[in-house]
Amino acid sequence: MSLNRLLLIIEDDAAFARTLGRSFERRGYTVLLANSYDAAATLLRHHSPGYAVVDLKLDGNTSGLACVQMLVKHDPKMLIVVLTGFASITTAVEAIKLGARQYLAKPSNTDDIEAAFGHVAGNVEVEVGTRVTSIKTLEWERIHEVLVETEFNISETARRLGMHRRTLARKLEKQRIK
Repeated sequence: MSLNRLLLIIEDDAAFARTLGRSFERRGYTVLLANSYDAAATLLRHHSPGYAVVDLKLDGNTSGLACVQMLVKHDPKMLIVVLTGFASITTAVEAIKLGARQYLAKPSNTDDIEAAFGHVAGNVEVEVGTRVTSIKTLEWERIHEVLVETEFNISETARRLGMHRRTLARKLEKQRIK
């Protein structure tokens, strides 16, 4: 198998990672699985994948954005797709700035991810929406922006936002980040 068909999946949900990995193997990829930043770093010592799928929020509140940064440092040509259960403009912009090629919201299937690998150029034909953003959406994006700044530290995020930690925890429980 050529190295350019080597795929690294960084995902802390073991069942989802296995399912996604098997699906990519059926498409001719060789798949490596890592459930954390450290596990991915260990794999990169011995392998040079051409592709990576990175979950935005890993176990232990580790940001997948740190993984994107590590992967790009390892190989700037690697095609990286960030996958998340909660998509926000802030994290999408940061992922792209750090070197990810695409940013997809869960649920996304293998077809979506493989298409994202193949679509590395921007699209000037994208329709510009005229919908006004709701206050709830703006609040949630601000919360997520501060979460990223604090590396998903709930206490520090609550302090910076000027809200009680339990209030923030309730808001996060309503909008799961995964």
